[in-house]
Amino acid sequence: MMWLRRIGLFILVNLLVVFTISIVLSVLNVQPYLTARGIDYSSLMIFCLVWGMGGAFISLLLSRWMAKMMMGVQLIDPENPGNNQERQLVQTVYRLAEKAGMTTMPEVGYFQSPAPNAFATGASRNSALVAVSTGLFDAMGQDEIEAVLGHEITHVVNGDMVTMTLLQGVINAFVMFLARVVAYAIERNEDNRRGGGMMEYFLIMMLQFVFGIIGMIPLMAFSRWREFRADAGGARLAGKRKMIDALKALKAFQEQPQAQGLPQPAPAMRAMQISSGDGFSFFASHPSLDVRIERLENSTEE
Repeated sequence: MMWLRRIGLFILVNLLVVFTISIVLSVLNVQPYLTARGIDYSSLMIFCLVWGMGGAFISLLLSRWMAKMMMGVQLIDPENPGNNQERQLVQTVYRLAEKAGMTTMPEVGYFQSPAPNAFATGASRNSALVAVSTGLFDAMGQDEIEAVLGHEITHVVNGDMVTMTLLQGVINAFVMFLARVVAYAIERNEDNRRGGGMMEYFLIMMLQFVFGIIGMIPLMAFSRWREFRADAGGARLAGKRKMIDALKALKAFQEQPQAQGLPQPAPAMRAMQISSGDGFSFFASHPSLDVRIERLENSTEE
């Protein structure tokens, strides 16, 4: 049933994005960017910015709710945790959050997964969610779990979700803009006409796909850089040795044969977790665990 939930959420979010952005374009009175004289670049720029940034920010505002639905997160009542394990999890998150300077405590929860993992999401540090997998408790001791939580708290304090959203929105806008300009130029040169029609629509879709892949390279480069920062933050909050041991525990689990056949979360969720399980590539959201461990071991911070 998980795949049905994901499909339903995907459709619902996209309908909400289309509805909201259509209203914004109407309020801004954005005119069609194709005119008798060709492309109106000002209208096209506004159109692309509204769609590119709007879609990204709506996803950000819904990120906490979507994460709960997609991952089946069970929130822990801080006033009445179900058991000692839950109580210790909430207390550790709150202690690290206070140490990091947070004044509003994040929601804390867990989700069912045999793989050790955790993620943080939310539109701001005042509306954050930190969740861990049930497999994290089996694969790690309390010290390593504390380091993982410090890593996630650092993501929240650094505002990584907002920064990723801004970057994603800018890239979306550029992709849409370039695809339409290039498609119009190709269509006009081939047919010696003003552009438009079904062929140009398919050409725009194809170019958006190609430019979108290219745009993923700087986006994923930033994502890998923020993981290094979160590792360093986890080391400061919980201790360098604990953070290194946590990454080694993740690596040890991923090298086990049974780990290879485990179902993978949606790509959007994999990017938010502490480890994606991918090797290095220009499109990887996380650096390899070997590189992260080496970076921490060579750092001067204790």
